[in-house]
Amino acid sequence: MNAVVIAVLVMLILSLFRVHVVLALVTGAIAGGLTAGFSLNETIEFFGAGLGANAEVALSYAMLGAFAVAISFTGLPNMLVKGALKIVGREGDSQARKLSKVLLLLIILLVSISSQNVIPIHIAFIPILIPPLIKVFNALMIDRRAVATIMTFGLKAPYIFLPFGFGLMFHTIVADNMAESGMEIELAMIPQALALPVLGMVLGLGLAVFVTYRKSRNYQDLPIGETNDNNKETDFSYSLSSVLIGAASILAVLILQYNTESMIFSAFAGLVIIYIYYTVMHFTGKQKISATETMMTDGMKMMAFIGFVMIAAGGFAEVVRETGHVETLVATVSGWVGESKATAALIMLIVGLLITMGIGSSFSTIPIITVIFVPLAAAIGFSPLATIALIGTAGALGDAGSPASDSTLGPSAGLNADGQHHHIWDTCVPTFLHLNIPLLIFGWIAAIIL
Repeated sequence: MNAVVIAVLVMLILSLFRVHVVLALVTGAIAGGLTAGFSLNETIEFFGAGLGANAEVALSYAMLGAFAVAISFTGLPNMLVKGALKIVGREGDSQARKLSKVLLLLIILLVSISSQNVIPIHIAFIPILIPPLIKVFNALMIDRRAVATIMTFGLKAPYIFLPFGFGLMFHTIVADNMAESGMEIELAMIPQALALPVLGMVLGLGLAVFVTYRKSRNYQDLPIGETNDNNKETDFSYSLSSVLIGAASILAVLILQYNTESMIFSAFAGLVIIYIYYTVMHFTGKQKISATETMMTDGMKMMAFIGFVMIAAGGFAEVVRETGHVETLVATVSGWVGESKATAALIMLIVGLLITMGIGSSFSTIPIITVIFVPLAAAIGFSPLATIALIGTAGALGDAGSPASDSTLGPSAGLNADGQHHHIWDTCVPTFLHLNIPLLIFGWIAAIIL
């Protein structure tokens, strides 16, 4: 049995049975290592060696969580939410509520898309934007599974199709690796080849928002950062100075994130601005500086889940790579496909899905599959455009729906700020069904017709 297949299946099955994702990743890694012939000690050693791979990412999310809570202490989100609730209302014209719902979802979609290219900060916007909006989601009775699908679409589709920001990085990786494997292409060919697969994702998004998760869903108004049944809401007071400080810190984070490409440093800078404000307020007797310890602790608690999963995912990916069975899995495809383009395309895409679901990164999957897919596609008679469609789609498959992908972990962390959004059943399953399956189908069609 192929160790990669075993590891991914064990991880996914345990996750679906609501076993915590970290435990599922560890168990999957052990199963994969033992299947590959490693001893338990060797498997644990490889797993430990990979834990540091995502440590920087985990710390980044912890800092962003702390910054998100710090922003709430300034009262800026509370002011915006109260204003939105007045506009939306809990009673009244249902048509106005529908329009408010559509407008809010559209804004989230545009911000998510912009985070990949216009302001390439990836998921850094989520802990700042989403937790303060949860009360608005509740007032509008928005199904958070629709919001999760929207954000994952916005985090994924732009880098597949648009050659800007993270998209330029993805396209360059595809082109460079194809060239190294013997097939020279132009960067301009990539959007052409991947337009149809992305169209499938657009249709899947529409299905999720306007059909599957269209109906209202009730949530309790729980305080952000708490998961018990205490319904007492935290009411952060605000003043003109605190709101201005909150806005200035957000602006500083966005600018520094764009210029330094460091989530840790940009979040740190935002925290420093708010710390200075609290220090000044402490000496004027208007605030207690001890509140800063609370906001750091609460913020890190909010994002601890995503940090631990990312660290465990690094260990899982290291075990998967060390087995050597990733290359074996890709090479085995050549013995299955025969001369049928339809069969070859389907199997190649499924292999890409398995690899990306396990590793959790489309960018890391491309170099692995290109080595075999390029000569295999050329031998079967796929055109360069069809080969790009196969490699780009196969690499992107699994980024949505994977328990270990930041495209699903980010939305879950933001939407679960009050403990009412399940990572697997409310983010991974919806995004897999509505984004991955259409991407696979339309990617297969593109490979056949191009």
